[in-house]
Amino acid sequence: MSNNLGMDVRKSPRSRCRLDSKIHYFQQQADARVINISRTGLALELATKLTAAAGSQVIIENEDIGHLEGVVRWNYGGRIGIMFRPNSNSIAKVAAYFRNYHQEVRPVLRG
Repeated sequence: MSNNLGMDVRKSPRSRCRLDSKIHYFQQQADARVINISRTGLALELATKLTAAAGSQVIIENEDIGHLEGVVRWNYGGRIGIMFRPNSNSIAKVAAYFRNYHQEVRPVLRG
């Protein structure tokens, strides 16, 4: 991806998936679904509102991957982007997920 505007851009390719999860932010908890994931972060579709702002630390709980620690990059329109914390074991857990479980989800077209 070209970066002509000096903006922070995605550094690793995302893979589509559908993984039911929970996101924890202080005393708040929300049901969510991981809609895409990479080795450095993920995007969640929220089932309920979560007020986490960019820069907030969160924990994502998922059956397939486990507990992932991350930082909110954006939160808009019922979706939230998370970048994994580099000093956590989240990156190793995601690498193991890609090795053992991941299957690319393709969109379903309806006619």
